[in-house]
Amino acid sequence: MGVTTGGLLDALASKNDGNSKSNSNSSNAAHTMGNNQLNDQNLSVIGLYGQWATSLNENRLPSFSYRRDEWKNIEEWRKAAKQRLTERLAIPAIGSTPRVSVNKQYSFDGLHIEELSWQLPFGRPTEAILLKPLNAKGKLPAILAFHDHGGNKYFGCRKITRTSNTQHPLMKEHQQEYYSDLAWANEIARLGYVVLVPDVFTFASRRVLFGDVPEYMRNGRNDEDPENPANIKAYNEWAAEHEHIMAKSLFCAGTTWPGVFFAEDRKALDVLCERADVDASRIGCGGLSGGGLRTVLMAGLDERIKCAVDVGFMSTWNDFLLNKSINHTWMLYVPLLPDELDFPEILGLRAPLPTLVLNDSDDTLYTLPEMNRAEKILSEVFKKAGAQERFKCSYYPGPHKFDVKMQEEAFSWFNRWLKA
Repeated sequence: MGVTTGGLLDALASKNDGNSKSNSNSSNAAHTMGNNQLNDQNLSVIGLYGQWATSLNENRLPSFSYRRDEWKNIEEWRKAAKQRLTERLAIPAIGSTPRVSVNKQYSFDGLHIEELSWQLPFGRPTEAILLKPLNAKGKLPAILAFHDHGGNKYFGCRKITRTSNTQHPLMKEHQQEYYSDLAWANEIARLGYVVLVPDVFTFASRRVLFGDVPEYMRNGRNDEDPENPANIKAYNEWAAEHEHIMAKSLFCAGTTWPGVFFAEDRKALDVLCERADVDASRIGCGGLSGGGLRTVLMAGLDERIKCAVDVGFMSTWNDFLLNKSINHTWMLYVPLLPDELDFPEILGLRAPLPTLVLNDSDDTLYTLPEMNRAEKILSEVFKKAGAQERFKCSYYPGPHKFDVKMQEEAFSWFNRWLKA
């Protein structure tokens, strides 16, 4: 499971195609505006254009929404909607399952730990951490755990793991702020799971180094002494400004950032499924914020994910359009897709498979009304699929986080559906 960094007006009535609209908040996180501030002011992050932009789809269900009357058969809908989502993501082909190297094995805190790496067709090797109970026997259920964004691209899998008593001070602070001072991947591994935590595109082992770009883009920085907190801060500031360049370049290459995320995470899932100690019929995934975004994509598109927990990343395209695009990373956006599927409906593609959404009611990355509307959309999808009991959405007080109480609910959900 994995934090994003750096919302919605009543709009003009518009097109009505015979389907009534359902009635009914990571990235580079900018926690500067409360959930109600923009709505109270009746303003949009794109000014007067917000009302016009939101009117383009107002009072009209997206064309591939399962909530539309014409979609009767869930399998027919899922096949068509997945095909369209796959086309919009423009997922790059990145070869077969990579060969995995076990770089180091050891035990810590009751866990067997492996430091893994594999080479994709582009970039430096992906590094990952695998954890499972010490002396575990036989095939275990497994979790593909997604790290967050958190405005920190220098780190990846270390954000949600702990492999020794010596921890980088910035990761200690990170886990204290977002995870109740817990490495949640360790915590669930101890409950009897094989847990794989990979770095992903532009984070940690997959990040863009200063030496990789032309000198005029480096602003005098270099890759020396990379673990120095001051240098990490400088790198993260640079990487935040580099996001729009990467996104535009990916569009020029005919792909999207979410598409690249999914391609890399699918290879990690392949790696996990092929392990001799994993029961490939009992695999879940989850993450906070940026990890929640990756959960939406992976759980929505790959049916090998039998149980999903999306934490701190659920709202509507309208929320992003009017209120919250200022808060979110370029890693979120998929051109044209909002006309065909609302954001929650990506996750809804997995219905009737078990799905849990955990929200923070004071999360400034979304507006609370649109978090509520996203919940309603998912509830309608699962109800129409005859699987109301397999969807749950919970709200916890406080800001953007995956704290101990939320972890307890997430772990219980995984246990319910993967250990029964």
